[in-house]
Amino acid sequence: MPEGALYPRFAEAGVLDALADSPVVLLHGPRQCGKTTLAKLVGARKGYAYITFDDDVAREGAESDPAGFVDRLPPRVILDEVQRVPGLFTAVKAAVDRRRDPGRFLLTGSANVLLVPRLADSLAGRMAIQRLHPLSQAELERRRPSFLDTLFGGAFKARRTDRLARELPARVAAGGYPAALVRQEGKRRAAWYRDYLDAIVQRDVRDLARIGALDAVPRLLGAAAGQTARLLNVSELAAPFRVSRPTITDYMTLLQRVFLVEELPAWHSNRLKRLVKSPKLHLGDTGLASALLGVDAEALDADRQLLGQLTETFVFQELRRQASWHEDPLLFFHFRDKDGVEVDIVIERGPRAVAAVEVKASATVRAADFNGIRKLKATVGRNFAGGVVLYDGEIATSFGDGLFAVPIRSLWEAA
Repeated sequence: MPEGALYPRFAEAGVLDALADSPVVLLHGPRQCGKTTLAKLVGARKGYAYITFDDDVAREGAESDPAGFVDRLPPRVILDEVQRVPGLFTAVKAAVDRRRDPGRFLLTGSANVLLVPRLADSLAGRMAIQRLHPLSQAELERRRPSFLDTLFGGAFKARRTDRLARELPARVAAGGYPAALVRQEGKRRAAWYRDYLDAIVQRDVRDLARIGALDAVPRLLGAAAGQTARLLNVSELAAPFRVSRPTITDYMTLLQRVFLVEELPAWHSNRLKRLVKSPKLHLGDTGLASALLGVDAEALDADRQLLGQLTETFVFQELRRQASWHEDPLLFFHFRDKDGVEVDIVIERGPRAVAAVEVKASATVRAADFNGIRKLKATVGRNFAGGVVLYDGEIATSFGDGLFAVPIRSLWEAA
């Protein structure tokens, strides 16, 4: 099965729109999430040449003479894994300033250039950026979801559906990396993740920073997997390692730059003074997290606490993936006050609309499960668009004005 070829990528429309009016389009996301497949698919339709900097000759040629390399490129070109030649950004900028035709360069990158200011600034105003994630559940099901629109519309319909039950830990443990999904669950899939992490450490992490203890990076990522969906605690992460807290912070920044971890910032308001300001930590994919923790679907089903933790990250990442192709910009946060009242995921649309999502892996919902959402609703007032508790149940139903209990499968099915 060709990587990602059998599944629609809903980000494709955004890439095509960007190529129509931007000289440079960057498609970035973690390695093996399907960037090259999507770029080649788009490029084949539009007549793009293709060059990858995973090729040693191409990379060394670009590094030795960036300006000359760019000058000799075809009129339209895909430059794959462009983060491996950071000096190329300045040369691309110069080429674009000389001729600003839309769609000249389609870049792909496995490192987040937005976290490297000098790279992001070099193409400011010239480059459109499209994030590609591993496959969403909606893409795996080949269904364009309406969940986010329904959430901000505050109008989930009452309906009955089947529980996910054992399908939930199976989906959580599988994750969304195309090449992992074609492997049999168990040893073969775990071997893919080991090879995947080794490739990232030896290629991308080594390229991005000259660090002495490369072997610590996979172990740190394993520790981060144990903290997923929890408040980030750098001291706890640093405890097993003989390195300083600032060094661990630097390593975590590296893991963010290669899209393996993500910090979810705390939502804040001037109306509430006792809010926790620490970010939450989420692994970039629950398949990777499960492999790092050494658990499969059966083990997750038996460990309900861990299943609940990973399900929160699973839901967060599904929403992030859907938001990446949504027509409206959406910002993600978590909410927690110093009394422990919290909302797992807060989403802002524009300057005013705020929605809330609480996640449970269980089959029941109680009124108390909405306490955090109700507090957030009282704080934002008329700006509150809607709130849901996503749970592994059968019924979508109202719990009061703008509050709903909704089965998790509604994320990718009709909401």
